[in-house]
Amino acid sequence: MTDSASRTPVPADGQPHALPADNPFAAPSPLPYGLPPFDVIRPEHMAPALEAGMAEQRAQWEAVATDPAPPSFANTVEALERSGALLDRTRAVVSALSSAHATPEVRAVDEQFASRLSEHHDALVLDARLWQRLRTVHAARGTAGLAPEQHRLVERYHLDFERAGAGLEEASKQRLRALNTELATLAQRFKTLVQDASNDAAVHVTDEARLAGLGEAGRASARLAARERGLDGWLLTLVLPTPQPALAVLEDRGLRRELLEAATGRGLSGDTDTRPVLTRMAALRAERAALLGADSHARHVLADQTAGSPEAVEQVLLGMTGPAARNAAAEAAELEAAMAAAGAEGPLEAWDHAFWTERVRRERFRVDADDLRPYLELDRVLRDGVLRAATDLYGVRFTERPDLPGYHPDVRVFEVHDTDGSGLGLFVCDWFARDTKRGGAWMTTFVDQSDLLGERPVVTVCLNVPRPPDGQPALLSPGEVDTAFHEFGHALHGLFSAVTYPRFSGTSVPRDFVEFPSQVNEMWAWHPEVLPHYAVHHETGEPLPADLVARLQNALGYGEGFRTTEYLAATVLDLAWHSLPAGEQVAAADVERFEADVLARYGLDVPSVPPRYRSTYFAHVFAGGYSAGYYGYIWSEVLDAELVDWFGENGGLVRALGDRFREELLSRGGSVDPMAAFESLRGRPPAPEPLLRRRGLLPAA
Repeated sequence: MTDSASRTPVPADGQPHALPADNPFAAPSPLPYGLPPFDVIRPEHMAPALEAGMAEQRAQWEAVATDPAPPSFANTVEALERSGALLDRTRAVVSALSSAHATPEVRAVDEQFASRLSEHHDALVLDARLWQRLRTVHAARGTAGLAPEQHRLVERYHLDFERAGAGLEEASKQRLRALNTELATLAQRFKTLVQDASNDAAVHVTDEARLAGLGEAGRASARLAARERGLDGWLLTLVLPTPQPALAVLEDRGLRRELLEAATGRGLSGDTDTRPVLTRMAALRAERAALLGADSHARHVLADQTAGSPEAVEQVLLGMTGPAARNAAAEAAELEAAMAAAGAEGPLEAWDHAFWTERVRRERFRVDADDLRPYLELDRVLRDGVLRAATDLYGVRFTERPDLPGYHPDVRVFEVHDTDGSGLGLFVCDWFARDTKRGGAWMTTFVDQSDLLGERPVVTVCLNVPRPPDGQPALLSPGEVDTAFHEFGHALHGLFSAVTYPRFSGTSVPRDFVEFPSQVNEMWAWHPEVLPHYAVHHETGEPLPADLVARLQNALGYGEGFRTTEYLAATVLDLAWHSLPAGEQVAAADVERFEADVLARYGLDVPSVPPRYRSTYFAHVFAGGYSAGYYGYIWSEVLDAELVDWFGENGGLVRALGDRFREELLSRGGSVDPMAAFESLRGRPPAPEPLLRRRGLLPAA
């Protein structure tokens, strides 16, 4: 396997950079597929490697900018694609660990370099010499004899530079650099504050009677979490979204309230108050958008997505908010009636919703989430569910590699072999929650597939499953099973990438398209051809009873009004924050009022249904890459629902369909127009009816 990083790092002064040979980042990893050598990487290696990596890449950019030869695809665009190998492999590790294992030492490096890496990127996209060379190559692209992927790469580079401000006057560039630097620092600060706030807000319980309803596995995990913090009793740690899993089972209404208020109160007070950070970010993003010629950050972002404009997004949202809120209100009325019938104290509050939904679901469909857990053991779900479904559909096989190191003892590594037995890449998984790990679930890459650089993918998936005590199995909730399949859909997008240029690898597609493959993969979680293989009682070996499976299928759709409303509420908050025009800033003290006004404007102010994310812990948009893009989940779900129908119409879990999906869409990354690829596969443009039908939002006939 070749790797352009084998070149000696050379800084801008032309002298070899003094990165010690014993720094594990100094040379390409000797491990299979370039897996980082985590057994020897230490935090003290990271800062010097980032320094050397930036110096190397700036020297490479300078060589392109000063090349006396006429600008061409090879000496300009492809040369830029080849640059930065040392920085890429170092940055991939630092970025991953800053989310998955953010020790104080890793945090310090991440915070130290957040703004500097932004400045480093600006040194590329705001270099007038490089911009002029790109313009020349772009102007000649039609007559240069370029292959289709090369032609698309030229257009993509030109657009990236243009959207980043390459054509601005120098004074505007200076302001843009300052904005980008401050925004990078603030995003890092927001991420740190949310993680600290979530850790601090964990609910400590000393009276076991208050845990009535929480199953044995849940209690064991809570006891272990308390012990790890040196506490007696039990600790209910928080997941990132507003809904907390324990809310569905805790019988103590006061504890439910305490838990939900801990979740929704994150970022509202003390040293972890995120409001000054998020309001400043919204204002700076609006100013930057104006500098780049857009009336809002949302308009600037959406111009480069499949949606195209805020108006297009709002049209879709408005078509769903009314029906979703009405469904949520009807569900709430039903839950209140159930409370009254049971003689429970009312009225229905936000902390009651999950508990009474589960109670009604159990009575109506005779399905209890805790009854399912013994059949959903983590390792079985992984091997005989998630991975087996991929084998059945795509022919790929997975072999665990305990000989390969992870960045934490929890981490597991699997080698992936293609249908012909050749090595495809590595799948790295990290399932359990811990204090050094941010909440939520995500996929990322350590190595991106690229024929140009001779690299095959190394992808990782992180979840936050509560850790069971030693010797006990990790038993999943149905929602955690869905999440495992979802995130593995992202992993497949990365693993199946078959592009030449790293700019197009894997999930390098528009943000409002990236969730589509992952949502498609969720369809296999409860599919009758997949479920029997993994849904087996972890003690008795008995399969999940067939009648329970049928009831589960009927029950899964219950509560759709709540789920749609909480998601849409978060989506409109994201859109509202990023539709603010330049010069209009919300005061930190007014964040909650701003939220209330937005929700009321869209008719999503349902008292018992708080947004899936409040602004103060909305890490997707203030610390991740989803600003003005959280709508992408529902946007992608339109495509997902269409493809679920396509699989169903053509035979379901069939290799021929998997091969087509892989070849025509998953493998192409950003090298083709993703919507054109979708329409080619489906045979027509997407229609909203399959999604509306799935979510129960079609009007009654």
